[in-house]
Amino acid sequence: MQARFQKTKKASAKYVHFLSKPESNYFLILTCVGFLSGLGLVMVLSASAVHSFEQNGSTFSIFIKQVLFMTLGIGIGYIAMRLPIERWSSITKIALPIAAVTLILPMAPGLGVTVNGNRNWIGLGPITIQPSELAKFFLILWAAMQLRRHHERLERDIQSNPAISLAGGSAIVLGLIMLGKDLGTAAIVAGIIVGMLFVSGIKTTHITFTVAILGALGAGFTLTHTNRMRRFTAILDPFAPSVYKFAGWQPAHSLMGLASGGLFGVGIGASRQKWANLSEAHTDFIFSVIGEEMGLLGTLLVLFTYAVLIFAIFRVAMNTKELFAKFAVIGIISWLTLQIVINIGTNVSLIPVIGVTLPFISYGGSSLVANYVAIGFVLNVVRRDPELQKVLKANKLARREKA
Repeated sequence: MQARFQKTKKASAKYVHFLSKPESNYFLILTCVGFLSGLGLVMVLSASAVHSFEQNGSTFSIFIKQVLFMTLGIGIGYIAMRLPIERWSSITKIALPIAAVTLILPMAPGLGVTVNGNRNWIGLGPITIQPSELAKFFLILWAAMQLRRHHERLERDIQSNPAISLAGGSAIVLGLIMLGKDLGTAAIVAGIIVGMLFVSGIKTTHITFTVAILGALGAGFTLTHTNRMRRFTAILDPFAPSVYKFAGWQPAHSLMGLASGGLFGVGIGASRQKWANLSEAHTDFIFSVIGEEMGLLGTLLVLFTYAVLIFAIFRVAMNTKELFAKFAVIGIISWLTLQIVINIGTNVSLIPVIGVTLPFISYGGSSLVANYVAIGFVLNVVRRDPELQKVLKANKLARREKA
C-alpha cells in the first residue's frame, strides 16, 4: 500500500510539474484538438456512411468534404496562430461590420438557403455555408475590444457600464440571427455575451437583469412557435405516443443509441440507429453514435478531453495580462463550452433539439473552420509568452540537429 501511495504521489508531482511549464497549455490544446479532430473524422465516416450513400451513391462523399473542410480550417487556424497582434487589432476594428454582413448574406434572394426552417445558410453549388459560425468569432473580437475600452475608461475615472458597451452590437447580431429563425445560434451568442460580461466585473444585479431579459426574449420566441414548443414538450418524455413520431423521434432514438452501447460499445461502424432511425447522425447527434459504437467509456473519454481543453484555454485567459486577449479567450471558452453542453444535452434529451454541432467532431464545414480559427487565436495568445518562445526555438533547433 505504501509503495502504491508513493508511486501515485510521484505521478501527481510529475503532472503538476508539467502544468508549471510555459509550454503546458500550448501542448495540451494541440493534443486535445488533434484527438477530437481525429475522432471526428472516424465518427463522421461511420455516422454518415448510410446517409451519404443514399444521397450521393458513395459512402465517402460526406467524409471527403469533412477532410477538405478540416484541411482548410487547419490552414486558416495556422494563419490565425501566426498573425501579428497589429493585424488582429486591424481586424477587430471592422469585426462587427463583418459579423453583420455575413449574417445578412443568407437573406439575399438567390443566395440564402432554408434548412429545417432556418434561413441561415448560403448555397454555393454542392456546398452550404453557415455564416453565423464565423459571425460568433467576429462578435467575440468586437466585444473583447469594447470591454478593454470599458476598463481603460474606468482607469481614467470615467463612468462606464460594460453591459451598455456591448448592448448595441449584440442586439444587431442577435436580431439578424433571429431574422433567420435560428434560436440555437442566438442562444449561444447570448451566452457568449453573458460570459464575457461576467468576467468583466459587472455587478451581479446587472448580469441578473441581462440574463432575465435574454431569457424572456427566448421564452417569447419559443411560445410563439409551435414547432419549438413541441421540441420542449418532447424532452419530458420523447417516447410518449403523442410526440414520439414527431418532435420526440430524434431524442428518443438518440437515447436508444446511447443505451444500446453499453460499457464498450457495439464497435466502430456497427451503429444501428444511423440506419435511417437517427436523422442528423453525423451532425447534431454524432455524440449518440459515439455512445453506441464506443460505449460509455468512449463518451467519457470525449468528455474528459473537452474538460482538459477548456481547462487549458481557461489557464491561457488567466495567465494573459493583455485585456483584449483575455476577454477574447473568455469569449471563446464560453462559445465552446455552450456548444458542448447544448449538443450533449440534446443527445441525452435534457435540452430541446436546436441544431448545434459538437466542436471538432460533428460534420459541418462552417463550424469546423470557425472552431479552428478560434483555437488559432488562442494559440496566438499563448505563443506571445517569451518563455514559450524560448522553448519552441529550442525544440526547433533540436529537430534540426537530429535531421
